[in-house]
Amino acid sequence: MPYATLSEMTSRYGDAELVEQTDLTGSGVVNPVTVDRVLADASALIDGYLASRYSLPLVVTPDLLVSLCCDLARCALYVDAAPDVVKARRDQAMTALRDIAAGRLRLNVGAGADSMPAPSGLAVVVQSGRKVFGGGLR
Repeated sequence: MPYATLSEMTSRYGDAELVEQTDLTGSGVVNPVTVDRVLADASALIDGYLASRYSLPLVVTPDLLVSLCCDLARCALYVDAAPDVVKARRDQAMTALRDIAAGRLRLNVGAGADSMPAPSGLAVVVQSGRKVFGGGLR
């Protein structure tokens, strides 16, 4: 499930920009299939970064993820060279995703939604024994 919708993209960047980037037929309207595709791609990328820290799918979608998804999708809509501000927002989104994956940035996904396992309290026992390599077995 995408972290953002066409209406969220429209409210952030305006109908005119979305029409300009998605209307290949000259109809003067946004192509929702194209927008849905880039939102799904951006969401899949986000999931790749979240998977190491959170149980997916998230129960609650934080506003930050909506913003990151929109910025990533917006850049993907530009077939040719994206404007510098669009590329900068994409780069900021990627930095935030790396920070989330590294644990430097935490998402507010509700109580108990983190997938980071709690310490089990069990001890790990390591025993020395015969070596498999290096002449330990005869």
